[in-house]
Amino acid sequence: MLPDHPIAPCPDHGLSRRWLLAASALTVAAVPLGVGLRPARALGDTDDDRAYQIAFAEALNADRDVRRHTAAGREILYRPRQLLAADADAQRVAAWLRNAGFPATIADRFAGVTRLLFAGETDIPAVVTKLRDPRQWPGQRVPAVQPHHVLLGLGNIMGNPSGPPRAVAALPPPDPARLGEGAGVTVGICDTGIWRQAGAVHPEWLGGAYLPEPDDEDPLYVHADVLAPQGGHGTFVAGVVRQAAPGVRVDPESALDPTGVGDEAMLVAALGRLAPEVSVVNLSLGGFTLDDQPSLPLANAVAGLPPTTAVVAAVGNAGINRPLWPAALDRVLAVAAVDTGPNGVLPATYSNFGPWVDACALGRRDSTYVAGKLPLPGRPTRLFHGFATWAGTSFAAAHVAGRLAALMTASGQSADAARLALLAAPRWHPDYGVFVG
Repeated sequence: MLPDHPIAPCPDHGLSRRWLLAASALTVAAVPLGVGLRPARALGDTDDDRAYQIAFAEALNADRDVRRHTAAGREILYRPRQLLAADADAQRVAAWLRNAGFPATIADRFAGVTRLLFAGETDIPAVVTKLRDPRQWPGQRVPAVQPHHVLLGLGNIMGNPSGPPRAVAALPPPDPARLGEGAGVTVGICDTGIWRQAGAVHPEWLGGAYLPEPDDEDPLYVHADVLAPQGGHGTFVAGVVRQAAPGVRVDPESALDPTGVGDEAMLVAALGRLAPEVSVVNLSLGGFTLDDQPSLPLANAVAGLPPTTAVVAAVGNAGINRPLWPAALDRVLAVAAVDTGPNGVLPATYSNFGPWVDACALGRRDSTYVAGKLPLPGRPTRLFHGFATWAGTSFAAAHVAGRLAALMTASGQSADAARLALLAAPRWHPDYGVFVG
């Protein structure tokens, strides 16, 4: 990262989580499950939570291929010196850049967009804003352009106050009576990949549940047995999916590095590697976009999936109502997180929310994890031996993906038909969609 662009929790954009939880307008009548309201917990109000945020910020600051745009309400992460244009607009955009003194070369194409590369450091958001100005295109259609957005795994980052994973005891084996749930269905998981030893260490949960392939392996570690901030995220997600539908198969694909960082091109490539039998796709990742416009390549990639495929995505952990992509795409089932309290189910303080959200589920989960140690600045090192508890919209989304698979086997429906059936239920709340237990 550039030194003058530090990583910090995202500020509120529109309605904040703190406001929502305190608002008297959210009455029990409005929330059928009888949630109680409570003040939002302050971001990072435990030492370990703060230390985890610091550890992630340090890792992200060390990534020379990430920049942060810090304009209030328009914060994004993006790849330096890269601009994406719709294929039909690439030549016009390249000519405009040359005339404006920003020469760029066409590098490659993916998912209906062309990647243009600048020779030197460039304020990409400023260039995109200029290109989107109709005054630059008198008598012409404004071209479709955007930065190359960075996407993040959504365990406990981007403002999530829940902190790092914590070691827990081993899960009990799957209930034999539930092994038919999801049988015959394959869920694609585009994430950090999967631990090389996942099937051997978790034979009852992950053994035989996927086809091990070298390019799906999660590197996990920064060195020796020291875990990167999101090393094992994909393995954890796979376990959540299998708990929701113990008979399902999974197809893990790498779309993020073990720090939890990826981009639109990496996700498009991961989607393209999914096995043909995948009918539900889980995306426990996402990113904000410049001016909250839909991501061009992700919209194209999702539109290119078979019409019977269902896509489930996490809505983000910043605790705000700003849409996150790809979750906010129309075809994607966007999943928020809720918690349990003494008065029932209530919104998770970290979860994004809004009318664009389709469903919600509990965000705190115990699941299959990895072996290693996670150092936290100024705090005791955490040791893991294969199981953990973690919170985030990532894991709410993974649960919903698994329950969709279970609904498919129970009803004989396609994945998309099961998605529509799930969404036909009464909404738990307009900003959280249908509750999925």
